[in-house]
Amino acid sequence: MTVDPNWIANERDTEWSAPEPDPRPLVFHRGLPDYAPSPLVELPAVARELGLGRVFAKVEAQRLGLPAFKALGASWAVRRALDELGTDEPVTIVAATDGNHGRAVARFTRRFGQRAVVFVPDGVHPLAMQAIGSEGADVVHVPGTYDDAVRAAAELGSSQGHLLVQDTAWDGYEEIPGWIVDGYATMFAELDDQLHAAGLAGPALVAVPTGVGSLLQAAIVHHRRPGAVRRTAVVSVEPDSAACVHASVAARRPVTISTGTTVMAGLNCGTVSSSAWPSIDAGLDAALVTDDDAALAAIDTLAECGVDAGPCGAATLAALRGALGGGDRDRFLRHTAVGDDGAVVLLVTESSAANPHGRQ
Repeated sequence: MTVDPNWIANERDTEWSAPEPDPRPLVFHRGLPDYAPSPLVELPAVARELGLGRVFAKVEAQRLGLPAFKALGASWAVRRALDELGTDEPVTIVAATDGNHGRAVARFTRRFGQRAVVFVPDGVHPLAMQAIGSEGADVVHVPGTYDDAVRAAAELGSSQGHLLVQDTAWDGYEEIPGWIVDGYATMFAELDDQLHAAGLAGPALVAVPTGVGSLLQAAIVHHRRPGAVRRTAVVSVEPDSAACVHASVAARRPVTISTGTTVMAGLNCGTVSSSAWPSIDAGLDAALVTDDDAALAAIDTLAECGVDAGPCGAATLAALRGALGGGDRDRFLRHTAVGDDGAVVLLVTESSAANPHGRQ
């Protein structure tokens, strides 16, 4: 396995097929009063810069009234969790977050008539904490990392009258994170319809901002499902200071790493979700990394194209620039099988409003 500073290839099993995604979340989301498909914006200037056929941004700047994609997973998981409890007794929903997941959990917990407690680690911007609190949640700061906040949330979530709704899984806690992944499938169903409307059978490559790996799992399951239209390369994108998927792909097993600080706060995670790892190992094509300066530069490029992106969302463009801009370009294109006329999709998972770190 050859390793480039910007990316690492995953020699996946090309015969592996994922389970068929659950169709119910799409029906649920379409029934919400503020549902609309997020835009797919073509970026011809970026395609010229990168030397690619067509480049699109799937822009999650406004998703169910929130400025990030996390609303898809949180809304479905909170609704399912409450339905599974099947009780009229009040329950407190608990989550840990570095920003957007916690706000989404708080929003839909309140909408469904319950109370939320959200734990946040060091490094979460005060404005992000304020936004979570504005959704009616109690916000608890945990000194330490995102993983420390998850442990604190899990402890409270296991107590009487509380329920943990977390987007990372570990041994013994996998059902609810699986529902969150199911919720993200709506994004990829929309993407299929939008590409078909543009005259394309499907994407040649999808670049996915990756924290614990839940959105990445959803992308892989969708594009490796039975009957998928074509071979699509799926690549992960992480900060170089929190690249747990990159490290795990290199080791061929889940690896927990120490994380630093990054403007890509929503991707600042040191441990891959246990339920995501089997899909990542079997279905990921490559793990890319980028740095803060590149992510901030990509924000400006996307803004020039009319796309509002925070640093996590812009990370996909930043990482592709790194993979395609050096002497390893040809190997990357061969490995991912992206031809000159292939359509590349950048998942722009948050707006600038979702992450105040972007311009600190």
